[in-house]
Amino acid sequence: MSKQLPVLTGAGDTGCCTPLAQEPIPATDAVNAAGAFKALGDPTRLQLLSRIASHAGGEVCVCELTPGFEVSGPTISHHLKVLRQAGLIDCERRGTWVYYWIVPSTLARLAGLLQVGSVTPVG
Repeated sequence: MSKQLPVLTGAGDTGCCTPLAQEPIPATDAVNAAGAFKALGDPTRLQLLSRIASHAGGEVCVCELTPGFEVSGPTISHHLKVLRQAGLIDCERRGTWVYYWIVPSTLARLAGLLQVGSVTPVG
């Protein structure tokens, strides 16, 4: 049985989380963000997300993602499923192949959460 990570949610598609350095994060937001960060905690998933995000045209076929990794196709599929469950990517089947793209609003919320701004260092 696989664990499902919570999907990062926020105030609409254009909303951002309040930066951690600005005010404490509410428990429900922490649970949601932790799921996305946990999904990114694996080097293969981080590389997959980077390849998807940087691909020309904004989407990429799974057939283009699998080469270049030292893991099997089913393992790549598992990692893509984890990224999808965390709300970081989405996909669409077109005939035999599945195409993936990033979910910009999710990445924007994660980036917003990590904004430092004008925090005064301690010490």
